[in-house]
Amino acid sequence: MEPTTAAGLDAAMATESHNFFVNAFKVGGPAMWVIAFIGILTLVLILERFLQLRALSVDKADFNEHVFGMILRGDLRQAVTYCDSKPAPLTNTLKAGLVQVMNGRADEEVQVAMDAAVLRETPRLEGWTSFLAVFGNLATLAGLVGTIFGMITSFEGVSKAGAAEKAMLLSKGISEALHCTAMGLMVALVAILFYGYFQVRIGRLINDMQESSMSMMNLVVANRDKMKD
Repeated sequence: MEPTTAAGLDAAMATESHNFFVNAFKVGGPAMWVIAFIGILTLVLILERFLQLRALSVDKADFNEHVFGMILRGDLRQAVTYCDSKPAPLTNTLKAGLVQVMNGRADEEVQVAMDAAVLRETPRLEGWTSFLAVFGNLATLAGLVGTIFGMITSFEGVSKAGAAEKAMLLSKGISEALHCTAMGLMVALVAILFYGYFQVRIGRLINDMQESSMSMMNLVVANRDKMKD
């Protein structure tokens, strides 16, 4: 008997949750559609960021092991070819330095080339991530606007309606206000949460580029006599 009761409770909760979102759009007013549009943009951007960062990421430890091994053997062309086989910000950064080494440039020029590559690749990693923070703020503001409209509707209804209609109009306006507030905050929470997550992930990828470029620079300086084009 207990499993049936638990299943029935889960189904009731799911139905209630579904009804909340449906009801929110019914009573939320025009502001609710603005919040919904912001929510869709937020979800699209989150998905795009997940796919893009996945495509631009490589296993740093495995990649460095292969490339540094080739450098130690003095086979720079093979190292460049290996970088080309895994196009990503990290690989492009090290490739920029390797090309300068192959051209016989000074150590300072090699480092400058990799630093420039880091600056060039960083915008690719960041993409439109900052707009998640913008969407979070916009969702909050849209919810606030909906709340204000709902309260205006309530007080206007109370001031103009008859005694029998006052309670209904007041309830309708407050419901619109609270639904807009709730939906706006939910969209904002999702947007800001993923903004923080992507910022941390992007920061780690940038640190990987900087750390690997410094490690490669030290390796090149210590093994200049082994380098061949």
